[in-house]
Amino acid sequence: MLSISFSPFPILESKRLLLRAVTIEDVNEVLSLRGNSENMKFIPRPLITSKEMAMEHIAMIIEKIEQNLGINWAITLKGSPKMIGIIGHYRIQPENYRSEIGYMLLPEFQNQGITSEAIYLTLDYGFNQLNFHSIEAVVDPENSISAKVLEKNGFVKEAHFLENEYWDGKFWDSVVYSILKKNFNKSG
Repeated sequence: MLSISFSPFPILESKRLLLRAVTIEDVNEVLSLRGNSENMKFIPRPLITSKEMAMEHIAMIIEKIEQNLGINWAITLKGSPKMIGIIGHYRIQPENYRSEIGYMLLPEFQNQGITSEAIYLTLDYGFNQLNFHSIEAVVDPENSISAKVLEKNGFVKEAHFLENEYWDGKFWDSVVYSILKKNFNKSG
């Protein structure tokens, strides 16, 4: 079984991105990301509607990192500390050498290749630092944009679960995409 440790916190970099720890200074951006109904329409979780709720979300992120249960990074453009999105490893299964990634980007930064660049960094860290064998992403079947981004990054569709999650008075389908370490393109 894998031994997971996020200490010291890993900073990830690409040509134009810096992935750093989410901090309380990111409260307004967390509120913008998770309080935007359009951003959240495919995510069966409650909208964050106040700074207090955003602070609770940040505290949960920090706690999961401290307990080595999951890790989130603030996506930033190099040269600017402003968080423009979040990406991370969730639902880590050390016994299966597997995790789930999730990501969100502020609308004004979408369709610029930023998500793919952040996914590459997150996969590289997961496969080459944490030694995962596979990484999955779970998306709503109506979220074709996210599905295309995952496929562009080497993920393949593994399963489509019908009405497997109940949220806000309705049952949601889930589509699972995954990538194996041996299929990860190290060239980015």
